[in-house]
Amino acid sequence: MMAARRRGVLLAAAVVIAVVEVLVLAAAERYKPPESILVNCGSAKEGQDADGRKWVTDQGSKWLSDGGKSSIMADADAQDPSLPSPVPYMSARVFTKETAYSLSVDDADRHWLRLHFYPAAYHGIAPEQFFFSVSTSTGITLLRNFSVYITAKALSQAYIIREFTLPPVTGGALSLTFTPVAVNNASYAFVNGIEIVSMPNIFADPATMVGFDDQTVDTAAGSLQTMYRLNVGGSYVAPTNDSGLSRDWYDDTPYLYGAAVGVTYRANATDTLKFPSPEAEYAAPASLYLTSRSMGPNPKVNQNYNLTWVFEVDSNFTYVVRLHFCELLLTKVNQRVFDIYINNRTAQADADVIGWTTGKDVPVFKDYATFMPDSQGDKILWVALHPATDMKPEFYDALLNGLEVFKMSDSSGNLAGPNPDPSKMLEEAEMELAAGKFKEKPSNLKAAVIGGAAGGAAAFGIVAAICVVAYQSKKRRELGTSVSHSSGWLPVYGSSQTNASKSSGGKSAALLNPNITAMCRHFSFPEIKAATKNFDESLVIGVGGFGKVYRGVVDGDTKVAIKRSNPSSEQGVLEFQTEIEMLSKLRHKHLVSLIGCCEDDGEMILVYDFMLHGTLREHLYKTGKPPLSWRQRLEITIGAARGLHYLHTGAKYTIIHRDVKTTNILVDENWVAKVSDFGLSKTGPTTAMQTHVSTMVKGSFGYLDPEYFRRQQLTEKSDVYSFGVVLFEVLCARPALNPSLPREQVSLADHAMSCQRKGTLQDIMDPLLKGKIAPDCLKKYAETAEKCLADHGVDRPSMGDVLWNLEFALQMQDTFENGGKPEGVGSAGGGSSTISMADSMAASAAALELISEDMDEEDIANSVVFSQLVHPTGR
Repeated sequence: MMAARRRGVLLAAAVVIAVVEVLVLAAAERYKPPESILVNCGSAKEGQDADGRKWVTDQGSKWLSDGGKSSIMADADAQDPSLPSPVPYMSARVFTKETAYSLSVDDADRHWLRLHFYPAAYHGIAPEQFFFSVSTSTGITLLRNFSVYITAKALSQAYIIREFTLPPVTGGALSLTFTPVAVNNASYAFVNGIEIVSMPNIFADPATMVGFDDQTVDTAAGSLQTMYRLNVGGSYVAPTNDSGLSRDWYDDTPYLYGAAVGVTYRANATDTLKFPSPEAEYAAPASLYLTSRSMGPNPKVNQNYNLTWVFEVDSNFTYVVRLHFCELLLTKVNQRVFDIYINNRTAQADADVIGWTTGKDVPVFKDYATFMPDSQGDKILWVALHPATDMKPEFYDALLNGLEVFKMSDSSGNLAGPNPDPSKMLEEAEMELAAGKFKEKPSNLKAAVIGGAAGGAAAFGIVAAICVVAYQSKKRRELGTSVSHSSGWLPVYGSSQTNASKSSGGKSAALLNPNITAMCRHFSFPEIKAATKNFDESLVIGVGGFGKVYRGVVDGDTKVAIKRSNPSSEQGVLEFQTEIEMLSKLRHKHLVSLIGCCEDDGEMILVYDFMLHGTLREHLYKTGKPPLSWRQRLEITIGAARGLHYLHTGAKYTIIHRDVKTTNILVDENWVAKVSDFGLSKTGPTTAMQTHVSTMVKGSFGYLDPEYFRRQQLTEKSDVYSFGVVLFEVLCARPALNPSLPREQVSLADHAMSCQRKGTLQDIMDPLLKGKIAPDCLKKYAETAEKCLADHGVDRPSMGDVLWNLEFALQMQDTFENGGKPEGVGSAGGGSSTISMADSMAASAAALELISEDMDEEDIANSVVFSQLVHPTGR
């Protein structure tokens, strides 16, 4: 389902669109809705939202069927910092019996209908008491037995938006009926905001029924719910940057399936779009068509995998999948031809964008319909692209610019699905809390969440569970202190850990989950003592937040690293269990391997593979070890990037490391980098409707994502920020924070970004590297680090993009050192864009490294890494 959270930061036009001419065109040709009704429900006055739109009050409104007699106007008991603005979320209309809003609309137009909900207590009614249904006067059930509280809790979202598109209403009278559902002998419904906005006729053409070439689905007369809306290959597009329809377009990265995610492309400055019709122009923002995702330039790799997206949906409904295309590079028919699969069925064979449009830079969209039957297991909708090999195109590649998924009402007029199921781990944690299992250490169940630099801080009640934070806004309370620093977010002088990274529990064997500790080999405490010679101090090879790390030997001759918890450590039971849980499930060349653990006698000990060369930081500064060459540094950062990319994309759900730094990148005897220390790791969004996880701030100062710090909203882009600091640390050979330097140089991130923008980065780089780095390699490397440190997560690249850029930088360094040229592979871009095509070559090399290490060609073809097996006979 489409994520409801609206980003608080609008993208700059220069970032969204590469061409001023297209910007002007997009702005001049935006759709201007003739009708726009925005109701700030339950508010006594008008107000403006974060986008500057005016919302009107419904006080004494003729819209309410009973004049408001069976409803009350109420304010929310608390404001979540994640709300984009108080309007329309801080007031609500609360209903005690069935009540309708009756609104007059133009009977000639389709309309967007958006319902806004914020789960809070209203008029003393707890948020979990609200269950209700919503239906229209046209016989469409929009919501049934709907709980905003359950939905927001399951998705870790602060507020919920449900968007629908309705066909023209006969007579121009549209009613929305809110019907409370009885819970504990009481029934309540509420709504915070109602949007009704006219829209252009972008559903005029029927959708092709997948699997039935001779059948279509009439979307023009149908009622639909928006489930997903993605800017494929591009960044988030805010409603103000849409084509006049006020829609959110999200990054497609979280929905990509498998390790092979293709390459992205942004249009050249010479590209201008040629829309074939006004409807085509309004269907999506111009910026969407100026970016794309393709499979990459290597034909052998492309023929052995599908570029795939997956979406969680409700069963027993028909879904319309709208795919947006715009060929930005090629000009001829049969240059790039591909097949489109939806749910393992061929939706479109031999798709050729140039064949559809007859020209370059011409946007087009195609609609396909598929029915999701009621079957066991997850309800997952698959969309996949694969080169049409039978057509023998010039380039074995596929392309996509945008993707939308809409749910169609069934034969009874129903659009409502069930409330999502909260995490089982979350429910178990809450049951344990209710049973009093954590009462002996109540102070450890809460953590301070550091607020923004404006001078406030809030605290959230946190249910302590493995990788789970229970979002409960009613527990919020204001702290008496403020956080304010000259840099806006960074405490310039202080410890390396954030104030919010205190332990969620000290050492207590009673709290250890036996199901977790059973995931790996168990070592007895005498075995650990023997391996470390009774914890001989001469065997200590490191000291961290968890405790001391010892070099040891087990099983006769196996060298290991043994990490023993310190009773006074800031890290505790949850971090211990999280590390076991994460590393027991993950296996990758560039992740440190967990061998086992010991929890005897209240101990918390972890046993890892021994990394001969220690941490990356040991080889950069403040050490007597020989300095690393630039090539070694590049290869180590590439290895770490591969490990993080696997965490973000290779597991069932995104895993966010949360503590990426040079001391957590280890190097083995072959100088292979391995990411370590997963005690703070967090599972990212677990449903397609989430864009982030709301959680307490944890991490290390100097590496901490400022957006995460300010908003307590964690995404994989927080790891990207931290990795950007690592990249500058590798280049400059200095700590992320150095309080002994002048104030403007204390933070490496701030100082390096300042020098990069001024063109003086070479002045602060490691003197040992001067004259040894290829100029174009340094330029690419520095640009990559700079992009990682963008203020807002939506502006940062994915770890996959970072990896590809570093691979490209390495190729440039090879060229510099060897006097030759990197081996080129033909690509679909010809010579139209030297830099972008070179980026694509690097991306292909990185993809090959990711999916074919130690594999031959047959292994690649049968690897489970690929999104689906390829069958030439179709699906």
